Amino acid sequence: MMQQPLPKIFPPVFALLFAAAMWAVANGFPIVELIPDPWNRFGYIVMAIAISIDLWSLGLFLRAKTTFHPLRLHETSSLVTGGMYRVTRNPMYLGLLLLLTGWAILLGELLPWMLLPIFVWLLNTQQIQHEERILEEKFGGQYLQYKERVRRWI
Repeated sequence: MMQQPLPKIFPPVFALLFAAAMWAVANGFPIVELIPDPWNRFGYIVMAIAISIDLWSLGLFLRAKTTFHPLRLHETSSLVTGGMYRVTRNPMYLGLLLLLTGWAILLGELLPWMLLPIFVWLLNTQQIQHEERILEEKFGGQYLQYKERVRRWI
């Protein structure tokens, strides 16, 4: 079987590109204002929750003394399954999605919301599937059991 190439883009950069695209479509093609001011400020709360999830998840990797860098998965020394990892196998990516969701709320327009499913699809196909393959190779049955217990997203 031919090995798929590893991802080449750092997911936070990927999210930043999506945030810029969301801003561009919200400002370039304002179609429907979904969430008017001041209600759109709720986006700040969603973004704060997202950052908290990402920092907590990062802390779990640091405590386990293993790499958190998604482009250096071969350096992974242990499988992290506690904290948010009991609820989702990808809390940092869930955090990025929530960050973009908060941004969509702040923008208040319809079109940015249309980009969120594309972000999830691209993360699944261009990042997460590769990570899962590497973790299965590295941790075998332990990772397969974890995959059975915990969903990819939520």
